[in-house]
Amino acid sequence: MENFKVIIVEDVPLELKGTLGIVKSDIPEAEVIGTAENEQAYWRLIKQQKPDLVLLDLGLGGSTTVGVEICRHTKEVHPDVKVLIFTGEILNEKLWVDVLDAGADGIILKTGELLTRRDVSAVMDGKQLVFNEPILEKIVERFKRAVSGELVKQEALVNYEIDEYDERFLRHLALGFTKEQITNLRGMPFGVKSLEKRQNELIQKLFPEGASGINATRLVVRALELRILDIDNLEADEE
Repeated sequence: MENFKVIIVEDVPLELKGTLGIVKSDIPEAEVIGTAENEQAYWRLIKQQKPDLVLLDLGLGGSTTVGVEICRHTKEVHPDVKVLIFTGEILNEKLWVDVLDAGADGIILKTGELLTRRDVSAVMDGKQLVFNEPILEKIVERFKRAVSGELVKQEALVNYEIDEYDERFLRHLALGFTKEQITNLRGMPFGVKSLEKRQNELIQKLFPEGASGINATRLVVRALELRILDIDNLEADEE
């Protein structure tokens, strides 16, 4: 790793001292050209001398959105500057998504392994999406759940002989579409009477123990229970 210049954005003096200690002892290639405790101080610094890396805390002055906006604006003005988030926001997953959307090169949570030379080196070498162990564990767990859920859905589609049109029909019923509205979806080759017939056939498939008194709402609930529909991915098709 070649020598590089870094600005550290951190508003808690004790944590800033700890970060400076890590950089000094573990990352000798890093030259800290300034530290900032708020947005105004940061922009003054970067106007004076552009860094190669910004080590950015997100929770500045009690606000988490300030850090996201610093990241976004930095990437807009200086796209070649690396932004590595080093944050104590260990539970705010929405914030992680926001800062990744803002262009952050990685997120290091202030827990577990903390900041390492390996992580910084990866960012400076151009690797995108650098994370440390705590956030990686969450990402992997979400990935495993997503894959498992998709497998369950595929099995349900096969077991209950659900075709593309059945899935689209059920999904739009779940979204509150009427049968008339569903017939207007692009590529939906059925009229209202055909959809009513399809609904009855689905009721027979999903309620083999007895289909008496089952309406569209109960049918949709059953499809969700069987994972034929994914409640987290209910989106309408183009009309």
